[in-house]
Amino acid sequence: MDEALDKAVRVFSERGYHATSIGDLTGAMELASGSVYKAFKDKKAVFLAALDRYKLVRDEKLRQAIGTGGTGRDRIRAFLTFYAEASHGGAGRRGCLVVGGAAELAIFDEDVARRITAALGRNEALMAEQIRQGQSDGSIPDHVDGEATARLMLCLVQGMRVVGKTGRARAEMAAVVDIAMKILD
Repeated sequence: MDEALDKAVRVFSERGYHATSIGDLTGAMELASGSVYKAFKDKKAVFLAALDRYKLVRDEKLRQAIGTGGTGRDRIRAFLTFYAEASHGGAGRRGCLVVGGAAELAIFDEDVARRITAALGRNEALMAEQIRQGQSDGSIPDHVDGEATARLMLCLVQGMRVVGKTGRARAEMAAVVDIAMKILD
């Protein structure tokens, strides 16, 4: 089921919720439409399961990317770089299921809104945690407002995912990381 959901993630990320049909999903997931309806009530249920799977996988990859070593500042750079790498070339053009869900569905669907809000909240809290760690280890000055800066960084990385849909180059996205790090001076 995880493999099938990973394929559904790709379709929803590339096409968006509204432009994705059950036929698109059954083809990508390599399942008969009856099997999809047996496993999931409807397209929304497939989307919610795909979103949950996407966040589970992405959260684990993000945690691995930032690791536990180095300074808080180092981990923030790793956090931003993780998003920069996802925001260029083919991966960038595929898009982000959280951004897509927020843009297309969150205002109209309470289940999606709750999941999107939780996902964004976890990322903001993770960034704030790294800022606090950086202030503790001396790599980030105490005058930096951790909560507001974490929110700014969240807006930045989500914006990177949106801009990535336009086919930006790796160097362009890496330059964003370099400038964002100056906020922590």
